[in-house]
Amino acid sequence: MNNQIADPLSTSKNYKWLMLALLWTAFFLNSADRQIFSVVLPLIKADLNLSDAELGLIASSLVWTYGLFVPIAGIVGDRLVRKNIIVFSLLFWSVSTLLTGISTTVAQFVLFRGIATGGGEAFYAPAANALIGEEHQKRRSLALSIHQSAVYFGIILSGVIAGYIGQHYGWRNAFYLFGGFGILVAIVSFFKLRKDVPAQAQEKVNVVESAKIMAKNPTVVLLTAAFACMVFVNVAYLTWMPSLLVEKFNLSLVAAGFSSMFYHHIGAFIGVLIGGLVSDKVSRINPGNRLVVQAVAMLGAVPFIYWIGMGTTPFATYLALFFFGIFRGIYDSNIFASLYEVVKPAIRSSSSGFMLMCAFLVGAFAPLILGVLKPTLGLSTGLSWLWVSYFLGAAFLLTAVLFFFKTDRQNAMAYES
Repeated sequence: MNNQIADPLSTSKNYKWLMLALLWTAFFLNSADRQIFSVVLPLIKADLNLSDAELGLIASSLVWTYGLFVPIAGIVGDRLVRKNIIVFSLLFWSVSTLLTGISTTVAQFVLFRGIATGGGEAFYAPAANALIGEEHQKRRSLALSIHQSAVYFGIILSGVIAGYIGQHYGWRNAFYLFGGFGILVAIVSFFKLRKDVPAQAQEKVNVVESAKIMAKNPTVVLLTAAFACMVFVNVAYLTWMPSLLVEKFNLSLVAAGFSSMFYHHIGAFIGVLIGGLVSDKVSRINPGNRLVVQAVAMLGAVPFIYWIGMGTTPFATYLALFFFGIFRGIYDSNIFASLYEVVKPAIRSSSSGFMLMCAFLVGAFAPLILGVLKPTLGLSTGLSWLWVSYFLGAAFLLTAVLFFFKTDRQNAMAYES
């Protein structure tokens, strides 16, 4: 309590925005650290003589680890002080990112990049999103959209910075830079974030009960299925798009790293803000409209996903990436806001962890599958057919709205304070 009184920002009405700024920075690093490997992948391949399948395995190992640990993170996030979880998570994955720079074998990359970094990052999102949803109840979609925008800036800037450092100073230094900065941010966050009250301080819900509640909630299941479709496309795109531009249009590593991420994520930044503002308004008419917005966005992205692989010129590819980004951003603005409409407050972190686990375990196969198929099918064809995944995601969301959302929403509202 004394620490809270000593820091005027922690007790002022502006604290929720200070908190959002700190979490935005942490989420920026979460995304940047995850993307560095894909940006410098050609340099690692040439330096260590790794195969495409081995590189795909390294990329998939992080996502598999993330998916396995994130449900545990969700459960912990409902029971412990979320500030401590967030700070420790940031510190752990930043140290692991730094250590990735010393890797020389596939096993070391899997250990530091896959298991350590993926495991550390898994504990961030459930606690952070639940905390934001609690602090920003009136503008939940907008606050979560602002937080989500950190993903896009993290990926864009990691593409530019890691590509430049890798090309001029060696790929190892890219990991050292981002890892060191993350350690610094973790220290600042420890002193600036205030201690929060665990979600289950009053209402205790055991792990088995939480799992049963979520499994018996059709809307949660369908939201999770749609999110898995989105993550499958996203992980495949993030891993292999820089390599596609290098191989297809003979771009330099820096140009490919920048172009593959910039146009898409600028579009996503625009889309996530539009989606957040629109969703908060239309959800006042009918909360189910959050899911409708997401479904329309996934359908709108379908033709542009096809053209990111089939574009015959850099301009056509960049245009497809931009519009794919806009619709992806609109979908992203409601990932957790939609979920929180149909789960009670005491299990919001747990439900987030459950959804993230399923989505990332499915999405983890995308880099490996495209890496294995690359020598015969080609990256262009492989990436273009990812549109099928978004189409299925839209179908899952519309099914939830039409048949299950109203009942599941009423059940969740019965627990709202």
